[in-house]
Amino acid sequence: MNGPEIHVEFAPELRLFLPNGRRAGGPAQVTTDGVSTLGHVVESLGVPLTEVGAVVVDGREVPVSHVPAAGESVSVRPVARPQRVPGAPLRFLLDVHLGTLARRLRLLGVDTAYESTDIGDPALATRSAAEQRVMLSRDRGLLRRRELWAGAYVYSTRPEDQLRDVLDRFRPELRPWTRCTACNGLLKEATKDEVADQLAGGTQRSYDVFAQCTQCGRAYWKGAHHEQLVAIVERALAEYADPS
Repeated sequence: MNGPEIHVEFAPELRLFLPNGRRAGGPAQVTTDGVSTLGHVVESLGVPLTEVGAVVVDGREVPVSHVPAAGESVSVRPVARPQRVPGAPLRFLLDVHLGTLARRLRLLGVDTAYESTDIGDPALATRSAAEQRVMLSRDRGLLRRRELWAGAYVYSTRPEDQLRDVLDRFRPELRPWTRCTACNGLLKEATKDEVADQLAGGTQRSYDVFAQCTQCGRAYWKGAHHEQLVAIVERALAEYADPS
């Protein structure tokens, strides 16, 4: 680029996306080509637009379609939390690397689609658009695809932190124990006879309360890992449930 020079400052939350040489605080001098939008400039520096909230130029908020002029000072801020996603019920799509997060969101009753195989970025973006789902991923390239309906970067590699971040950012309605953690289908109460073919002898003798997925038929009961799941649910409800 050999066009106008501008000064761009990123909020601390966004600097992890920048090249090492640009991560220090304070405005950085950036040379543009004179025709590219601020959105293009921001992405060219490594920051997905899914993570960008307000963009302020010389004290006034502008859209990412703004074409910067020489000498302008640009402040790029993170998405405001909780983030509102208009136009459809809030639901998510997760890529192949986020299986544990998908199961935990489903445990909390959040509508969460998940691809257990790598179907490729174009197919994921197309599904996001077709089903109007927020794409959650750690793949910056995927989050830059224009056909995405909406997207968000998952900042941590630890499932506990991933869940906390998604709940804090989007504040989805929590309805624990209502979805199948395997397929995302809705659960219904079931009798022991209805799920008998899925129960080992010890389970048949020890448990009387069951649920079953209306989509894949999987049976659920309060088994050996139930206390761990209860802890995840109670922690999420304590921190993020809507008090109303």
